[in-house]
Amino acid sequence: MASLGAMISLSPSSFLNKTTGVPGCSTHLSLRQPRLVTAPASFRVFSSLGSNRDPNGSVLIETSATSSSSSLETSAADIVPKSTVSGGVQDVYGEDAATEDMPITPWSLSVASGYTLLRDPHHNKGLAFSHRERDAHYLRGLLPPTVISQDLQVKKMMHTLRQYQVPLQRYMAMMDLQETNERLFYKLLIDHVEELLPVVYTPTVGEACQKYGSIFLRPQGLFISLKEKGKIHEVLRNWPEKNIQVIVVTDGERILGLGDLGCQGMGIPVGKLSLYTALGGVRPSACLPVTIDVGTNNEKLLNDEFYIGLRQRRATGEEYSELMDEFMTAVKQNYGEKVVIQFEDFANHNAFDLLAKYGTTHLVFNDDIQGTASVVLAGLIAALRFVGGSLSSHRFLFLGAGEAGTGIAELIALEISKKSHIPLEEARKNIWLVDSKGLIVSSRKESIQHFKKPWAHDHEPIRQLVDAVKAIKPTVLIGTSGVGQTFTQEVVETMAELNEKPIILSLSNPTSQSECTAEEAYTWSQGRAIFASGSPFAPVEYEGKTFVPGQANNAYIFPGFGLGLIMSGTIRVHDDMLLAASEALAEQLTEEHYEKGMIYPPFRNIRKISARIAAKVAAKAYELGLATRLPQPKELEQCAESSMYSPSYRSYR
Repeated sequence: MASLGAMISLSPSSFLNKTTGVPGCSTHLSLRQPRLVTAPASFRVFSSLGSNRDPNGSVLIETSATSSSSSLETSAADIVPKSTVSGGVQDVYGEDAATEDMPITPWSLSVASGYTLLRDPHHNKGLAFSHRERDAHYLRGLLPPTVISQDLQVKKMMHTLRQYQVPLQRYMAMMDLQETNERLFYKLLIDHVEELLPVVYTPTVGEACQKYGSIFLRPQGLFISLKEKGKIHEVLRNWPEKNIQVIVVTDGERILGLGDLGCQGMGIPVGKLSLYTALGGVRPSACLPVTIDVGTNNEKLLNDEFYIGLRQRRATGEEYSELMDEFMTAVKQNYGEKVVIQFEDFANHNAFDLLAKYGTTHLVFNDDIQGTASVVLAGLIAALRFVGGSLSSHRFLFLGAGEAGTGIAELIALEISKKSHIPLEEARKNIWLVDSKGLIVSSRKESIQHFKKPWAHDHEPIRQLVDAVKAIKPTVLIGTSGVGQTFTQEVVETMAELNEKPIILSLSNPTSQSECTAEEAYTWSQGRAIFASGSPFAPVEYEGKTFVPGQANNAYIFPGFGLGLIMSGTIRVHDDMLLAASEALAEQLTEEHYEKGMIYPPFRNIRKISARIAAKVAAKAYELGLATRLPQPKELEQCAESSMYSPSYRSYR
């Protein structure tokens, strides 16, 4: 179908500074272009088509059941006073713009209907189009005659997904749905989050990345390679959405525990941003997945005829730095100071440097270093309910001293320092790390990477993990090694001998790389372990008792954390915000959860959890003077909930 231009007459003054239904929570509405037209029925539409109706010239107008016609001077906020979505204002434009901070300006639009409408994932409703909508938008004959509800569509899709025996098939079906009916995809994911989270993210996304070249059908994000050097600003402008608020970017060098997957790491940004919307309520159109392709050192991929990235060894040094610097500069030029840039799955040697370099100039967040640390700290705070004492009274031993391990260790030390009022260096002394060469000790200080040096304590060298457990006598054992089955029976039994309730966190992803399984942890500790993992494990029966293993999934933290940054207009990330997020998550556990041995709440309440985290993060941003959206809303949690994207279908006139 061809697209034709049209003009809509609006009164701009009526759209500015309209408050939401939440006291003190104000927002600006804005429209994007080009996209399907959505406007209140009272707005006049002028088109070059003349008075004769034409299938190519239908204007799609989106309303709610409660909206009524209004005069040209009536504001969008006045059409539906009831607080629902879009920051408490009914989203009459089909665009949840609660967190945008842009005034209304003159704009143009594209007109679409009929076959084109059914191919637009942002507005397609499939069989949920009503008979009236089918008449108005030239859909007669293009759909079977039946009309079904969105809830029935969800039920049908879940029935279909459950027929697949292979997880990757479910993943591909979900990605196909996202590209054909966006709202149904998010409705499905929100309503069945506990069942579908492992499908759209870890562990299945790991396999999807490994086979991304074979299953690739259509682009879901921006691919920026060395070939685009000098043109990244223009490349970003090729993306159809202009009001971007969150970017997740990877260079694919360290995908989960699977190593260098090069350009095929795109599955990670796509998956993360799906969770930003489903769990954190950030609008899909405000999310941009990016893969920086500088080559790969994976020989298998370089020789794979289906590989979709650059066929060269990885660029390093100045060439790599210049490309990343151009990207970061172009992002700020295109999207402004307050766009969240989340670094994902960069190798250690780049991850720490990028975070340090851009942490003072951009709103950056490394989920592997900071997000993992925050979710693990939340679990440890909750675990104190079982083992007693404070964090400062416990001794921690890590297997793995990369981004995740050192990031978690540093945040634990920071929390101990703040709560116990002791210097950070003193707080680090009860935290020990083991890397591939053994226990990190002071005698190794000259040969280890800079991010490991704070953890080099005085002790004789120890090569094996089990010997380190016996010598250090930790109360908490944390695995971030990316190597499966490293928490052996001897290691777990030693932890159980040393502690009445050993805390064992096996965090490496995907499931195949987990240091031990939930069943092994509970069995080898005679049911006494407080256990959590990075990937999901089923409940375990041991001697007549059911244990529900926790999942230290970053999805608890980053969606709410990002929403808090956006809703407050924060310009920089501070460590205190991570501590606030951890404490907010730990507070969500109830007596019922503790009775089941849980140290993380169920995912079924994740949107409320994300709203609470967003409120705590935003409050800390205001306290630190880093928030720019003023005045501060009086009810931050209500403001967070009201600003979340809703996947429910809109009614089209």
